[in-house]
Parts: sequence; C-alpha cells; structure tokens
Amino acid sequence: MTEAAMETAVAAGPALICVAHLRWDFVFQRPQHLMTRAARTRPVYYVEEPVFTEGADPHADHLACRTTAEGVKVCVPHLAAGQDAGAVQATLARLLTQFVRAEGLNEYDLWFYTPMALPITAGLHPRLTLYDCMDELSKFRGAPAELLAYEQSLLRRADVVFTGGQRLFEAKRERHRNVHCFPSSVDHAHFARARTPGPDPQDQRDIPRPRLGFAGVIDERMDLELLTTLARRRPEWQFVLVGPLAKIDPQQLPRGENLHYLGLKPYAALPDYLGHWDAALLPFARNEATEFISPTKTPEYLAAGLPVVSSGIRDVVRPYGDQRLVSIAHDADGFEAAIELALSERDSAVARSRQRRSDEFLARQSWDRTWQAMQAAMQQAAPVPSAADD
Repeated sequence: MTEAAMETAVAAGPALICVAHLRWDFVFQRPQHLMTRAARTRPVYYVEEPVFTEGADPHADHLACRTTAEGVKVCVPHLAAGQDAGAVQATLARLLTQFVRAEGLNEYDLWFYTPMALPITAGLHPRLTLYDCMDELSKFRGAPAELLAYEQSLLRRADVVFTGGQRLFEAKRERHRNVHCFPSSVDHAHFARARTPGPDPQDQRDIPRPRLGFAGVIDERMDLELLTTLARRRPEWQFVLVGPLAKIDPQQLPRGENLHYLGLKPYAALPDYLGHWDAALLPFARNEATEFISPTKTPEYLAAGLPVVSSGIRDVVRPYGDQRLVSIAHDADGFEAAIELALSERDSAVARSRQRRSDEFLARQSWDRTWQAMQAAMQQAAPVPSAADD
C-alpha cells in the first residue's frame, strides 16, 4: 500500500481549524503540505490574518471562505479599517466563534502557526490544541513586542508542540512536556521531475548558462551583500531568484545584468525552473532571523538533482553538510569556490555518487510520513472517550 493509500485508510478524525500568519496562496510550504494531507481524512479550515477595507460598513465584517482543490476551506476575515488592535481581536474572536457554530463543529482540534492568533480563539473549545512552531517568529523583523508573552500562554495551553527543525526543538523542549521535532520534508516525486525537464519556462529561457538558482521568499534572511559580491566577481554566472519579496525595499536588492528576479511561481511550476539550473543556492545571512530556520528548499533542491551550496545554517549543516549532501560555505570566497567545484563536477562520478546518497537519505522522509507521525502524536494526546460518550 502506498503512503497516500495508508493515509486515506485512516479513520476520519474531527475537524481541524488552523490559524496562520501565512496566506494560503503565498509560497507553498509547510502549512500547505500538512493541511492538504490532513484534508484527506478530516474537514480542514485554514484561517488567515484579516484583510482591511477602507470605508467599509463596520457591520459588514465577515469571513470569506473558499475551498481549494485539495479540500481545504480557506477563510479570510474581511474587516473595516480603522479599528484598534483590541477591537480587531474582539471582532475576529466573534467571527470565528460564530463560524464554528454555523458549521456545526461540535468536536474539533485547533492548530496554531502563530501565537498572535491566541486571543481570537478565546471562544473556542477544541478537543486538542496543537502548536506547529515552524519558525522563531520573535526573531523576525517587525515582530510584535507581545509575541513572546502570547507564545508562553500558547505553550501552557497546547497539548502537543511540533517544531520545524532540530534547533527549534532544542529551544522548545525545555518549555513543554510534549514536543516533537519534524524538520522540513519533501515531495520527492514532484521535484524529481526536474531531472527530466520539459521546455524552459518563457521568462527564464533567454538567461545564459550557467544558472545558479534560489527558490523561496526573498526577505531579511537573504545575505544581499554576499549575493552582490558573487554577482560582481563572476559576471558570467547567472543568478536566478524565484520567489516573492517580503519586508525588503526593492531598492535594496542588488542589481546587475546577471541578477534575475522572476517573482512568485506556482508550486506546480517549480520543477520546470529548477530543471534548467546548474546549481542551487541557500545564501542566507547569519543573523537572528536565520538562527532557527530549517529551509524547506534543501531537500527539494536535492530531489531535483541539483548540487547545493549553502551558508552555515545549523539545520542545513546537520544533517546535510555533515553527510556531504550539501556544500557549506561561510563567506564569499567559500561560496565562489564551492560553486566552481559544483559546476566542474556536473555529470561526473562524484555528482552521481552524491545524488545516489541524497536519494537514499530522502527516501526516509516525505510529507506523507511526517503527517502520519504527527497524527500518531495527536492520537496519543487525545482524551480517551468516557463510557458516557458512547
């Protein structure tokens, strides 16, 4: 039986309400991978942060919901602009409580991606409370001052805590009794399509080779100085960056004839882009925002068959660097040398050996396996029905 078949064989569980700080239609990453799998066996509601409308009728606050092709119901609060923070929280709490009643959800689990959503769930009474800590959000630029206090409250309330990497696990395990580490995983078959690519995407087609690619959010975690230095030193190398810009002024981005910003692409199209790259990069800065990250792109690049060069992010060094699946560089000189080596080894016995070892490593992980293990942890934490419930 395939993993997907095993998943669908699981008895349907109670509804799952997920409150998140990331838009569903933003970069397809951990929340989307997990919630689409949850939706195979239970109703899933993904509640985004609010959208504010200027000049709107204050009585017109509402949740706008749509259902994705995978069966996830995405709910976007639409609120009148001009409300203070307390009024916004109260309105969201009222809308969410009314929505749960209207949907007839008598039993449900509540899944958090951000502690900042805690106040809006005050009227809910879930069977289980889950906290999937995929990032140390308090370290990000512009993080609210009250985030740490909300997280402490969430940790007291949560029945199960998941972390998106080993470094996060080490930070949270002393603060909760039931913490489980689930690093970023991969849909191997999806990204392996890059090994036998079809036509080059139109907006990439005229970019010369060799191409060094990055796919992901371009934000304060990116080492822009490193990117600037590499592009200036090696004008013959083409740097292709696929993904949206966040929390960075576009004027701050390095510019040059060999720097290509292609913007956000659909998840389904990513293998088409990666399949026409010569190497992949993780050029992250070493700062507070990157101390706890576990980049989803690491296993995706490897599944695509690309050599990978990364800065010394702890959850990339261990295990990928230690197992010589990814080259680790600590400065511009190191990146330049590692990229040169990767380009020189293309189609060599060394490259084939690395790919074989990468495939063996990735065979032990998948988003299906991750979700199954998360379900097991949830089932273990779930209250045992009493005889009166029968």
